[in-house]
Amino acid sequence: MRLGTLRTAAPAVGVGLATGTLSGLLGVGGGIIMVPLLVALIHLSQHQAQATSLAAIVPIGAVGALTFALDGAIDFKVAGLLALGALAGAPIGARLMSRIRERPLKIMFGVLMIAVGVQLLVA
Repeated sequence: MRLGTLRTAAPAVGVGLATGTLSGLLGVGGGIIMVPLLVALIHLSQHQAQATSLAAIVPIGAVGALTFALDGAIDFKVAGLLALGALAGAPIGARLMSRIRERPLKIMFGVLMIAVGVQLLVA
């Protein structure tokens, strides 16, 4: 499906709505929700879905962070340290991702999702 078409717009808005709601409700990153849905519903490649998710998460995160900040729920010292590490690591991960073929990348993503799910169940 081509991006920017009317047939893509409704599913993309739906994916965004689900991502925003679940991100705010459960504190999960958009990638856990958005990436599989972009691949399944909008037929993006794994590479495109991961990159698109990162681009979309900037405004999603900003709105969520502002909402939580107004409630006094953010530890800004920890958030700053997390951001510092993530800002250093994101370009490294993006370069590595572009060198991995589609199938292994999907497997890596799936293994990560399973590992996170198991960790949440046993923690």
